[in-house]
Amino acid sequence: MSSRTFAPRERLDGQVAVITGGTGAIGSATAMRMASLGARVVIIHRGPALDAQALLSKLEGDGHLAVQGSVTDSASLQAAAQTVKAVAGGATILVNCAGFTQPVPARDLEGLTDALIDETFAVNWRGMFASIRAFTPQLQEKGEGVIVNISSIAASSGLGSNLAYAAVKAGTDALTKGLAKTLAPRIRVLAVSPGVVDTPFVPGRGADFNDKVGPSIPLKRVGVADDVAAAIVACCTSMTFATGSVFIADGGRHLG
Repeated sequence: MSSRTFAPRERLDGQVAVITGGTGAIGSATAMRMASLGARVVIIHRGPALDAQALLSKLEGDGHLAVQGSVTDSASLQAAAQTVKAVAGGATILVNCAGFTQPVPARDLEGLTDALIDETFAVNWRGMFASIRAFTPQLQEKGEGVIVNISSIAASSGLGSNLAYAAVKAGTDALTKGLAKTLAPRIRVLAVSPGVVDTPFVPGRGADFNDKVGPSIPLKRVGVADDVAAAIVACCTSMTFATGSVFIADGGRHLG
């Protein structure tokens, strides 16, 4: 019998949590929650260093780290992984929050250009895979690693900010399930699937959009970044006998 129990835990003391897209709304909320539970947080970011340092200054605990890197640049991810190994001893948790989209109505076939399709796949799927590829050796070495991918209910509904984004998120679910099989038992792979979230992620969505959509959701509000972060943390704490699962955190929007 394996000695790896994946026992549920209330805290994340001793864990090293790497978060791509860590300065974004969901990434930042996840970093705050994980640090409050004792994890050492590593932010992978491509934006201004000042933004990353501002986030680090808000985190509870010590030893948190910001590393420059882009999910569309595999070499920078490999370099980031080497830094995490050297400075923090290696990742035990990887949260893939980096993402990109641009709204295009599904009926606007000409508006979904080849360039936008390619960029959507490069950031949201290839970048996620490249991050996993870079950090998997560290996660395997620790023996009870966790990967949490950010998906979307667009993966199953077929509709979201644009059709390419919906297709990419369907690919995220497939990637999650495929790697859950092949990386077990040393690494669990899960996905969290939000619906509408009140963040700047989708350009052009503001308070009027939220006010319109919120009443149509069974829980009667649009989600916030911390709702998604809470689900991510649950994957790393209480949901330790789960792998290959896609957890929906959308207030019931997927119910139609």
